[in-house]
Amino acid sequence: MSIARLQKEPLTNLPFYEERVDLACAFRWTARLNMHEAVANHFSLAVNEDGTRFLMNPNQVHFSRIKASDLLLIDANDPETLSGPNAPDPTAWGLHGAIHRNVPHARCVMHVHSVHATVLASLADSTLPPIDQNSAMFFNRHVVDANYGGLAFEEEGERCSQLLTDPKVKVMVMGNHGVLVIGDNVADAFNRMFYFERAAETYIKALWTGRPLRTLSDAIAEKTASEMDDYPGQAERHLGELKAILDEQEPVYRN
Repeated sequence: MSIARLQKEPLTNLPFYEERVDLACAFRWTARLNMHEAVANHFSLAVNEDGTRFLMNPNQVHFSRIKASDLLLIDANDPETLSGPNAPDPTAWGLHGAIHRNVPHARCVMHVHSVHATVLASLADSTLPPIDQNSAMFFNRHVVDANYGGLAFEEEGERCSQLLTDPKVKVMVMGNHGVLVIGDNVADAFNRMFYFERAAETYIKALWTGRPLRTLSDAIAEKTASEMDDYPGQAERHLGELKAILDEQEPVYRN
């Protein structure tokens, strides 16, 4: 087999290969959606039972170039993580390391500065009201961090992680910063991140009209959110379709 052929073959013997493929797809599709920010922002995925070992993107690599083999395997309890030759970004370690240490149900963590979620995070009231079906998905399921304390190094990461201890809370609007989404796996977290950005966009554009909002009642908003919580297979199908597109257009993401 030629060297060129070997370079194109998926590295299926990599540890946690399928998880890596899912995460690489999420990175590349986030870039296609223009929800990335230069070479900043980070996604992580727990790969052991207590969530303390996790995959994460390498330091300052553009989301659109990330491949399965690029992902770092990190131990949240290893104090020497930042001293190694392949150290992650310090803010990624501070935020994601703290969450994977302290919030075991946060299997996948996605943090972006996407435009509409960040606009929401910049408002004096950064809660997302249930004005449509998408925004109702997040009723009583998001929390606002109103105490931004600078870059997410270890102390800030520890503080933020404490806001996610309620298993019902899946989104943290990081005031003056961006948004962080957690999920049971890559499909779950990516789907939630996608819909939160869409919901934030609808809300911000509705505010632009200057007209009164048609806000759902708490009862209907909670009913809708519960129905979406239990909607079968949608997140997995969403990610599966994105992988199918990448398999046709840029299969190198699997390498």
